[in-house]
Amino acid sequence: MILLRLRVGLDAIRASVMRLTLRASPSESQRVLGLTLVLGGLCGLVAVAFHEAIRTAYALLFARYTPSDGWVWIPWVIIVPGIGGTLAGVLLTRVFPSAGGSGIPQVKTAYALDTSGTRLRDAVGKFVVCTLQLGTGASLGREGPTVQICAGLATSVGRWLALSPANLRRLIPVGAAAGVAAAFNAPIAAVTFTIEEIVGTLDGTVLSGVVVAAALAAVVEHSILGGHPVLTAPLGAGMHHASSLLLYAFLGVVAAFVSIGFTDLLLDTRMRFRRADRIPDWLRPGIGGLATGALAALGLGLVGEGGVAGGGYETLTRALNGGLAPHVLALLCVLKLLATVASYSSGGAGGIFAPTLFIGAMLGGLVGNADVWLFGHEAAPELSSFALVGMGAVFAGVVRAPMTSVLIVFEMTGGYGLVLPLMIANVTSYAIARRLRPVAIYEALLAQDNIHLPHGTTARGPLLGLEVSAAMTRELVTMPATLSVANAAALAREHGHATYPVLDEKGEFVGLLSEARLQRLIAEGGSARLAGEVARRKEYAVPDEALLRAVARMQRLGVRQLPVLERGTATLVGILAMSDVLRAQVRLVEKQDSALTSTDRTSLMSLDPELDRQDVHVSRDSAAGHAVFAPQPEDLGPASPGKGADPDGDASADIQTGSEIDAADLDALVGADRPVDIASAPPSSALAPSDRE
Repeated sequence: MILLRLRVGLDAIRASVMRLTLRASPSESQRVLGLTLVLGGLCGLVAVAFHEAIRTAYALLFARYTPSDGWVWIPWVIIVPGIGGTLAGVLLTRVFPSAGGSGIPQVKTAYALDTSGTRLRDAVGKFVVCTLQLGTGASLGREGPTVQICAGLATSVGRWLALSPANLRRLIPVGAAAGVAAAFNAPIAAVTFTIEEIVGTLDGTVLSGVVVAAALAAVVEHSILGGHPVLTAPLGAGMHHASSLLLYAFLGVVAAFVSIGFTDLLLDTRMRFRRADRIPDWLRPGIGGLATGALAALGLGLVGEGGVAGGGYETLTRALNGGLAPHVLALLCVLKLLATVASYSSGGAGGIFAPTLFIGAMLGGLVGNADVWLFGHEAAPELSSFALVGMGAVFAGVVRAPMTSVLIVFEMTGGYGLVLPLMIANVTSYAIARRLRPVAIYEALLAQDNIHLPHGTTARGPLLGLEVSAAMTRELVTMPATLSVANAAALAREHGHATYPVLDEKGEFVGLLSEARLQRLIAEGGSARLAGEVARRKEYAVPDEALLRAVARMQRLGVRQLPVLERGTATLVGILAMSDVLRAQVRLVEKQDSALTSTDRTSLMSLDPELDRQDVHVSRDSAAGHAVFAPQPEDLGPASPGKGADPDGDASADIQTGSEIDAADLDALVGADRPVDIASAPPSSALAPSDRE
């Protein structure tokens, strides 16, 4: 009874807020702009709270004892990360199963496929689990989790305000940019990272929101924590001698191979943990934590430096100021790499940004010592300069975001005198790493999870010759046209899905009706209207139509779903979504290459770049035939405004179903410049209900 009253109260508050926002800004584009301003500041506050929680937990739990306290620090440093990892494993297994990993792959998948991957529950879980694990010494970063937390917060607020699916999707990069800006104190790098890594293209529909959110999040972070950079480097850092350019290029080469080694080791160890059936899932992060603690104790015992555990920013700052000897740099570089692999691959929650920068700084410091020894240059400025460039070079080789790798060093350190060395080393590292390992680390991690996001040319070959009937889903939950909007909203809450087909009394298709539209109608006082009056009629396909033509039409119209009607009638026989197209494609690919296993697909050692651009592989469980009970929001809303787009993002204008596919359609479908967004994913029924927390 108490929960029911609470739910009724929350619904009343939601309706009131929606009425106010609708009166203040009748256009949804205006509401999105206003929400972007609010989210920029809100994400900044949440990010600051997250970082302070980690810092406090680290000081209380892990850094309680030091070598100055006697031998007691040794078991403490080893055991605490193990305990923290075990507790995190229990939470990840039983309470927050979607909160593991760094957060970037989850956000990439949510943007490409389905906004239900950025739920408020997952954001809260990420906050709690990462605070626990990073606070107990895991060798992971806070930056990736901040991105997932802020993206989840942004889409949850938008979902609560019943934004259309298209605008809900645009809030994902808004939250991601705000998270990166607050995490690194780097708003410009936040914009470039979001465009390079999350969006994947320079999309004007999201760029303005990304810029605004990043700027506001940085302002909030500055206001609370101060305007100082995250890392402090000497003012004299820069390129002082032309002869050093050769060693900067050499640093780029070494950084590339270190990046490849780190990526390969992390992926291989992650797969080994997953195949270790005798070890319970909840215990694996604890094992990784014990390994991290042992490596941290080794670093403290041998060289007296504690940067192996946690983010390592204090040790990193000393390296940037030339305060670490060559043997210390070498040892910390190796230990940090191994500790990060242990913490992440065992199933923990945390990012790889900070460890990557740490490894790069240690590597750069080593090459800087070589520069001083070879050319007799002054030690302090050269060591600092090489450490800074090493940060960017390893970041470029691992994350594969070359523009961000340059800008993030500038903004994090406040030094802009290393433009040329950074560009040389970063581009060298990026080019070599991409050449030898075409799949970047985040895509490889998704591939291990049987999710393969498209890049470049899509696999049109398997689609040729297929008809819509071979891919469409036939089992749906529908709404009668005579149902009132209020009752329709209650039905939507009961089933927990985003969108429903509406049928009249004859069983004929009337249109599609989304839960978000129902909430807007209720806020506008339209509770008594009938579902048949407000349902939006979308373009349709017919069962015997070429699948390739239907996919091209979806791309041209900016939608991800088409109703399938019996030819010449209004009888609904199914729904064709991009996930259904993927299923049909997967079945053909598996028939054509049954010897290709999931392990082969995720191995960076033997992956053919041409094969990677053409084949899509998911697990057989995911690709099995399941009933789709409701369309997902990202299959409905238009990806961008254009011909036939509806201003609310719920429907599109009519188009002749039997029209021939033209050159523009084919370019949109198979062109390398504008690939079709066919995301690798389970069928819709395997996905979580999308528009409800």
